[in-house]
Formats: sequence, structure tokens, C-alpha cells
Amino acid sequence: MPRASIDIGSNSLLLLVVDDQGAALYDAAKVVGLGRGMGHRGMFTSDRMDAALDVLSEYAETADSMGVPPAQVQAVATSASRRAMNAQSFFQRVKDEVGISVEVISGEREAQLTWAGALIGLPTASGIVAVVDLGGGSTEIVTGDPGGEGVIDKCSLELGSVRLTEKYFGMEPDRYHPADLAQLRAYVAQEVEKHGWEPMPRALVAVAGTATTLCAMEIGMTQWDAARVHGSRLGRAALRRWIDKLLDSSADERRAQAAVSPERADYLLAGACVLEAVCSSAHRDSIWISDGGVRHGVLLTD
Repeated sequence: MPRASIDIGSNSLLLLVVDDQGAALYDAAKVVGLGRGMGHRGMFTSDRMDAALDVLSEYAETADSMGVPPAQVQAVATSASRRAMNAQSFFQRVKDEVGISVEVISGEREAQLTWAGALIGLPTASGIVAVVDLGGGSTEIVTGDPGGEGVIDKCSLELGSVRLTEKYFGMEPDRYHPADLAQLRAYVAQEVEKHGWEPMPRALVAVAGTATTLCAMEIGMTQWDAARVHGSRLGRAALRRWIDKLLDSSADERRAQAAVSPERADYLLAGACVLEAVCSSAHRDSIWISDGGVRHGVLLTD
């Protein structure tokens, strides 16, 4: 029978429904910004919870129509939900109103699921691979050997695209200021260098919406096509070029550039800085892009 999973992230909510053989029947992502505006208070805001509840209700109906009742949907929540003091009360509301039970998973569990889901169908080189999950609230780096012992090392960095944008550019920036970008890049480089890279990866793989949107922009995509993005590579030179272009763009211009996901437009500059810093630190000229992730790992490891 079909199975379904939901990944509740700091910025996006993702639904995956697969058939008996694991082939995707439905795969969708919606940007709701559940972690937006948390700041130092550590609370989900009421408008973001309402927006997330609407999407989860829609997802429950979709899964149910495809043969997966809400009670059987495997939903997990990550970084922002680990930080939010009102996460448990919100997810009780989700269960009461939508029928979906949500598990707030640890950083270690998130790393395992990300690793399992990111490498599906990806033609990376043999040897050590590092999967970089750039989310709205944090960035997880999971290093391992797909052909050997699996996960070797995992690390969580407080470098989320939404958190960085709000910290250095404000809630809804129109144009960015170069001085603020310089401070952001210095902070990101400092935090990434703390990772240490032991062992050093032969390849990097990036997952999640910021990475896939930047890849789509580089390809010139105006309508989403996961097959074109999955398995593509994004070079450091391209990331630097997009950093410069986004810096010089207004909010409207950024949304036009990010045609496949305009809701992410304000956070792409911070995200590009994180990915570029990771490539630089790991001495890699490019990073593979994967459309897989936690939602796939949930169904692979259940």
C-alpha cells in the first residue's frame, strides 16, 4: 500500500507519497516560514502556525485521497521545532485538528534521515561524501562512505538561511547593504571552519529548497522540474556570481530571478553564502544538487 511522509522544516513543509515499490506518486513543497520571526524569543508566531496548519490540512487530504489516512502519515519536524518553546502545543493542535502525529526529531536522527534520502539516484564519485542540508534554521553536514560504513561524522551549524537573513538584513529586506553582507560572510566562514572536515570529502551534496532553487536559477528554469535539478552540479564560481547578482537586486527582481520558488527569494543570498563557504572550506570547486532529503529518508528507514 502507499506510504507518506512530511518534513516540517524551518521554512518549508514537504509531502512525499510513494507506492509499494517506493516510486514517488506525489512530491510537493510549500514555503510557509514556520520558523520565521522566532528571533531570540524562541516561539512560533501565530500567523506562521496558522499558515502551517493550512498546508498540513491540505497535505492530509492529499495523502488520504491517495490511500494514506492522516494517522498513518509519518511526519517529522526539525531545527525550528527543536528550538520553539511552543512546538509541542502546536503539534498537539495539528493532531487534534488534522489527525497527523508529528515527531520532533533530534539533530542526530535528522542527519541519518538526510543522509539516507539525499543520495538516492545520485552519481557521486566513490569515496567519502558530505551531505549538506541547508535549512531555514540550521545547516546539517553529514559525512560518510556510501559504499562502505555509511555515516562517519555529523555536525549541526547554526547557519540557517532564514535566521541569517533576519539577523543581518532584517525581516523583509528590499535591497541588501554590502556592509551587512560582509559581516554575514565573515560570520559564516568562521562558523563553517569550526566543522574541521575529518575526513575530508571527495564530493559534496546539497539538499533542500535553497540549494535546489539556486540550481534552478543557474539552469535558467522558470517551471520546476526535479529531474533536471537532481544530479546537477553547482560550481563555486556560479555561487559567487549569484551572490553578486542578488546583492544588487531589489526584492521584486529577486522574486523574478527565483521564478520556480519566489517565496524563497529573500533568503537565497544568505544561503548562497553558506554553500560557497562550505565549498571553500572543503576545497571543492562544485557541489552536487539532490532533490532528496529527510522526507525520503523517513520512508527508507521506517
